[in-house]
Amino acid sequence: MGEKILYFDIQHAVEVHDWIIDNSGGLHGANDLGRLESALQHIQNDLYYPEFIVKLTHLVFAINKFHAFNDGNKRSSIALGCYFLELNGYDYAVQNFAMEMENIAVWLAEGKIDKELLAEIIESLIYEEDYSEELKLKIAIAVS
Repeated sequence: MGEKILYFDIQHAVEVHDWIIDNSGGLHGANDLGRLESALQHIQNDLYYPEFIVKLTHLVFAINKFHAFNDGNKRSSIALGCYFLELNGYDYAVQNFAMEMENIAVWLAEGKIDKELLAEIIESLIYEEDYSEELKLKIAIAVS
């Protein structure tokens, strides 16, 4: 077994979301926090989500797509993804992750990027300096 992965709870997720809405605008309130709480619990199951990348991908995907909040789901998916990275010692990847995920989060919400491609993108953001030519092509095809 690898290093112990650290997690955060629903209360922290809601606090981060509320801070985002307070500072960048939008509607306050939750739509379905049960879906978010479920995702936060599920990523802790190593049988279904055995690696950090898979956990982070599901976290970002779930917050983005499940619409737990009335507004700010894309922004929250990025911010909480960054927090999960930082919490687990991937501080070096946070700034690039935040910048690159701005467009990715929109394309994910629009259904142009699926969960499998999202995982490839996230893995690249964490472990590579830039996307491979193959990944750039996959992204370009997906969003065109």
